[in-house]
Amino acid sequence: MNTEETLVSIIVPVHNSQEYLTRCVDSILGQEYQNIELILADDGSTDASASLCDSYRARDPRVRVLHKPATGVSDTRNRALDMARGTYIQFVDSDDWISPEATRLLVRSMERNHCDMVISDFYRVSGEHFVHKGDISDTHVLTREEFSSFMIENPADFYYGVLWNKLFKKEIIDRCKIRMDVEISWCEDFLFNLEYIRHAHSFLALQAPIYYYVKRKGSLVSQSFSVGQAIRMKLNIFEYYQEFYKDIYDQEDYKNIRPQVYRFFLSVAKDGAVPPLPLPGVQKLGKEKPHLPDQAITDRGLPMDLYRYRKLMAYQLNTVAKKNHLTLEECQLLYHLFFVRDYQNIRELADFTGFTPRKVSSLVQSLTRRNLLVCVSRKHALSFSFPSSARQVLLDLEMVSQDFDSIRFQGFSEEQRQSHQQLESAAQDNISDFLTRL
Repeated sequence: MNTEETLVSIIVPVHNSQEYLTRCVDSILGQEYQNIELILADDGSTDASASLCDSYRARDPRVRVLHKPATGVSDTRNRALDMARGTYIQFVDSDDWISPEATRLLVRSMERNHCDMVISDFYRVSGEHFVHKGDISDTHVLTREEFSSFMIENPADFYYGVLWNKLFKKEIIDRCKIRMDVEISWCEDFLFNLEYIRHAHSFLALQAPIYYYVKRKGSLVSQSFSVGQAIRMKLNIFEYYQEFYKDIYDQEDYKNIRPQVYRFFLSVAKDGAVPPLPLPGVQKLGKEKPHLPDQAITDRGLPMDLYRYRKLMAYQLNTVAKKNHLTLEECQLLYHLFFVRDYQNIRELADFTGFTPRKVSSLVQSLTRRNLLVCVSRKHALSFSFPSSARQVLLDLEMVSQDFDSIRFQGFSEEQRQSHQQLESAAQDNISDFLTRL
């Protein structure tokens, strides 16, 4: 565990989840970001969930377990919040799971941008297929008013309403005494979010999908409410929602947005269901992850070493690609040009990158059209530069080498790391000297 990392409390309410719990917990304990405490809050489970929680606690000191009578998910989350010791709070539902880079990207976004909340895209899973879901495409830090203006356009979207695609600051939660309302059992997570947003000042949308959401939870359809109860509950929530926007906007501005506020009452909760194949965007589970054959994990030798390096780099760049809506090949070319920007011609660039000249030309044209790359061609010279609109991509690419090395040198002392880098540099010098003499 890297003790320099900020502690993150990840809260998982558990109730009769034995079928999915192992997948969920393994995804959390396998995070690239290691400095976490996982709070498994067992809400009176009657299946094997309680013993599963205890078995994880026995195996990993980062796991804390709360056993309590069944009082509902809101009370369970509240008690877990009371236990939490982390600087940041992350929620995961027990039948879902998160990608290995999830907590790392959330924390990095929070700390790099000095914001109060990060909200991420997610995958909506149905059977063996999934689709990428999100809402905010802006990459700059948003004010409360800007974030609220996005939310008002799509208030019933799970993207805004749920807890599990967000990172919160515990200091704000504790200082403002924000807790789940145990008196209601629908939209209680949305009310928590609204109360948090009222006290937060800055927000960032992380376009990378890092959460796998499996099935609808908390909808009116799935609960045993009478029609009268459902209407009264929605009226109460709408009243709070209306007051929220009255706090955000002054009286005159609120008059202008009031029709949009009233749309909330007519909205139906949307979780982004997975459409049937073969519609664009629908993918099969497993395609979003790198696959290593058994021999690539166990075998040694230069060919397998180079293969593993290539796979690890592709994994790191694929995260950047998803976050910035690029293809992996576009991201690979940008990463290469991030370090070396001058060439004699396209053929030389193709030789460096391993792509064909035709592929390089196609990628350059695509990135130029998207205003992420500038190419200047002169006689026997080809130069590339990055416009200001590529700033976010460049920031992400800058972290790739750091992430790559953090994986390679995990468990190394600083002395071992420096020694390895010196030896590797000397080995590369030997290769360069040999090639120049050919």
